Amino acid sequence: MKKTTIQLLNWELEKSYFDSGFSVICGTDEAGRGPLCGPVVAAACILPPFLEIPGLNDSKKLTEKKREELFGIISEKALSYAVAEISNEEIDRLNILNASQKAMRIAVSELTIPPELVLVDGNIARDFPCKAVTVVKGDSKSPNIAAASILAKVTRDRICIRLNELYPQYGIAKHKGYPTKEHMDAVRKYGPSPVHRLSFLGFLNNEQKK
Repeated sequence: MKKTTIQLLNWELEKSYFDSGFSVICGTDEAGRGPLCGPVVAAACILPPFLEIPGLNDSKKLTEKKREELFGIISEKALSYAVAEISNEEIDRLNILNASQKAMRIAVSELTIPPELVLVDGNIARDFPCKAVTVVKGDSKSPNIAAASILAKVTRDRICIRLNELYPQYGIAKHKGYPTKEHMDAVRKYGPSPVHRLSFLGFLNNEQKK
């Protein structure tokens, strides 16, 4: 019988900053930049240095069941974590990039242990309260960012399940708000709900112009 190898993220990235004198490092990531509806959710997380959590990885590479399992482990073992969300209305006002950055900043600011360094997934970090370093594909390189990605993704998925109860005609529990054919067809049929991002519904305007 073939054994399944459980991948462990290593701590090399964080160690390089520990060796440079930083003692409290957090990771931050967001979930929900691409969907047509619902909030964008960000999390910030400070794990105990060199803690090994089997299976910890980029949330997008994990099954829903595994993410839920890791969510419990992370929330129990983290030295501090926080989750923040920005509503669809504010996304429309700010644009999704600014909204995502704001959500990450809020999450970092709500940590009970102030970090000395923030590792930010992606290539943009704006106006964080302490030194921030961007890490492209950081959720597959940093345990702290991977943990934040799971916290954000699971939280947003749970929000989508609640939104589905309010607006069942859109199937949000299934596609989590992403622009699937099913979702776009529902928006065409029923129009946007109060939780849709109007700035993301350009396909409706394009079709009306034809």
